[in-house]
Amino acid sequence: MNQYDLKDQVAIVTGGAQGIGFACAKLFAECGARVVLWDIDKTELSKAADTIGPLATTDKVDITDLSAVEAAAQKAFEAQGTLSILLNAAGIAGINVPVVEYPQEEWLKILNLNLNGTFYTNRSVVPFMRQGGYGRIVNIASVAGKEGNPNASAYSTSKAGVIGFTKSLGKELAGENIAVNCITPAAAKTRIFDQMSEEHINYMLSKIPRGRFVTVEEIAHMAAWLSSSANSFTTGGVFDISGGRATY
Repeated sequence: MNQYDLKDQVAIVTGGAQGIGFACAKLFAECGARVVLWDIDKTELSKAADTIGPLATTDKVDITDLSAVEAAAQKAFEAQGTLSILLNAAGIAGINVPVVEYPQEEWLKILNLNLNGTFYTNRSVVPFMRQGGYGRIVNIASVAGKEGNPNASAYSTSKAGVIGFTKSLGKELAGENIAVNCITPAAAKTRIFDQMSEEHINYMLSKIPRGRFVTVEEIAHMAAWLSSSANSFTTGGVFDISGGRATY
């Protein structure tokens, strides 16, 4: 039996078709929540929903398009009657090259999805949480946003932005029953590794005192607590799950 009570909660999970997002959505459903999976991969969305079962619904959403995100949030609210949890896991790593060689288009693409997408989803869901007088938001950042990985400037910058954004919104909503926190994991073996060089993957592993990568299930358990009513005080927080890498 899971210790997190999410019964009667409705969770939107971005990047919910795979990786961290899927692991979180699966655990949320096991804890009783109805989950709405957002992703751009329609095929993987269908597979994810089949795996999770009847508590899952899906919507193909491009989170870099504000109007599309707003429409999807309205659709989810009308279908579910409430929106109480947002788990924002959609993201991409980008290429591994020095700053002086980093292509402008690639830089903008990473920032647009990882940072602007976080802004768009939070901005669109908060009004519905306010209607219900309750909300829990968890944005997935990265230890790279705290320390800065070499040859990954766009990714590191975007995740640092997610941290700052989370702190700002958490303070804005501190007087309401809406908690906004982020998680800064070390690298997990997901499809995001496909975008990285072997050299960069080995670099990340070498920095983790635990000597292994974090699992998506470990991240999901931290997210589940942050998304539960048991988290009644913490907001604007940054929760490290880096295997000892981060020192602040």
